Amino acid sequence: MRALIIDDESLARERLATLIEADGRATIAGQASDGASALKQIAALKPDLLFLDIQMPELTGIDVATALHDSEQNLPLIIFVTAYDAFALKAFDLHATDYLLKPFDRARFTAALDKALAAHQQRESSDIQQRLSALISDFHPKKTDTYLDRLSIKTEGRILLVPIGDVDYIAAANNYVEVHVGSVTHLMRETLSQLEAQLDPKNFLRISRSSIVAIDRIREIHPLFHGEHTLHLANGQKLTATRSYRDALKPLLGK
Repeated sequence: MRALIIDDESLARERLATLIEADGRATIAGQASDGASALKQIAALKPDLLFLDIQMPELTGIDVATALHDSEQNLPLIIFVTAYDAFALKAFDLHATDYLLKPFDRARFTAALDKALAAHQQRESSDIQQRLSALISDFHPKKTDTYLDRLSIKTEGRILLVPIGDVDYIAAANNYVEVHVGSVTHLMRETLSQLEAQLDPKNFLRISRSSIVAIDRIREIHPLFHGEHTLHLANGQKLTATRSYRDALKPLLGK
């Protein structure tokens, strides 16, 4: 099993590396000191396991986990490394493979790695994705009362106010989203899951882990193999609705 160590503290990374090497049951695929470089290394190295620190500047461990959830790549197992107290860790205990509460000893590390190795042997990607989704929702609960009527987009030293009705579709781009409005694409520093929670489900539809579409922009729906569909939008754009989200299409398909 190949592990990636992600922590902004060099001493913490070195200690984990020493423990992993001494244990001998996993190899170190690489190390990252911040969330942005971690996402790049995860995409390039495709590790089986992350030792993921939660408290990092700019992109936290939760931000990294959220970005992974929004991407189309296979999800690695995650052992969170954190200084959070035991009360806050209840959510991690339910949804993560395990966690290491700083400071931890060799026995606690071994127990966490035992869990990861067992999960690695019998993991099913759908199960891991479901548990990570539950973890993300613990930290980014969906809004049910009010929804955005415009998007505030920072660009070139100014803020654009884009009416939500002008949006054609939204695509994930790591820890950003691309907001497509006609022939113009705006970049927002937000994850797709965070933005989805603020959009009215009567007007927007999540069609894959990487795309949300404005329902009134859909002009044609073409079935593909294995439960997927191609959506033809009013602007000529074609998007793929993946099998995992086909239930969301049923009202449009008359089912």
